[in-house]
Amino acid sequence: MTGPIEEQPSLWQQSDLLSLVAQPKQVVALDPSPSNHDLKLRSAPINLLILDTETTGLEPVLAQCIEVGAVLFHVPTRSVLSQVSFLLPAAANPAEHVNGIAAEVTRLPQPWQAGLKHFLALLADADAVLAHNAAFDAKWFGLGPLPPIDKPWICSMDDIEWPPERHLRPAPSVRDLALAYGVPVWAAHRALTDCTYLVQVLERCANLEDLLAAAMEPKLLYRANLPYAERHKAKQAGFRWNEPVRGAWSRRLSERQAQALAFEVQRVEADSEAA
Repeated sequence: MTGPIEEQPSLWQQSDLLSLVAQPKQVVALDPSPSNHDLKLRSAPINLLILDTETTGLEPVLAQCIEVGAVLFHVPTRSVLSQVSFLLPAAANPAEHVNGIAAEVTRLPQPWQAGLKHFLALLADADAVLAHNAAFDAKWFGLGPLPPIDKPWICSMDDIEWPPERHLRPAPSVRDLALAYGVPVWAAHRALTDCTYLVQVLERCANLEDLLAAAMEPKLLYRANLPYAERHKAKQAGFRWNEPVRGAWSRRLSERQAQALAFEVQRVEADSEAA
């Protein structure tokens, strides 16, 4: 040995008193022309509310939400700040074979009102809401005891352009997304479990801010202009047949995404979506 090794002070050691003295603030000159990357970082959410629902059916007119799970996720540090999960009492659950929630369990004495209050606090602190198949989850809010949500929505199934090296098909399932990022899949079809999978996927995304900023770009509905023999190109690009435009391959895209396609698309007006 050439001499004693100096150990760095740990986070748990007492700080030097001099370090507690306020230091003069440095003035940092702002770049008048920020890069595109900086602009993306600024437009990405800081606090992201990752949520999932379990329901007794597919449409609110005939069914109800029986479970809500949510995680408040701090994007810059990839950290979970808080989370909540609660059941909502239901008389019956025809979808028990899917989500494994017995209706009688939802009616057991439980503080679901307190869970809902916690959810409202998490929602208030969120800059955006992320869900897998967000169009489905969003339609249950504003009904019954669940509040309406006026925050921007991000769909991890349709809005996020996952890196090609993950080899994901368009509109991947939560299971496929988790496995592509090396997240073990040990259970399914409970709200907080699926939120946890999404959290662990986002934790592994080095370019998460870019992915979220791109996902939040304004989107319009387009239909693919392709002959029948080339319909596979639309499917590979994430277009869906007959949904929401009947008799066509369609998808919501940002202007950037539409211009990057290898085939022509046509804008669909809102009042002709069901035509």
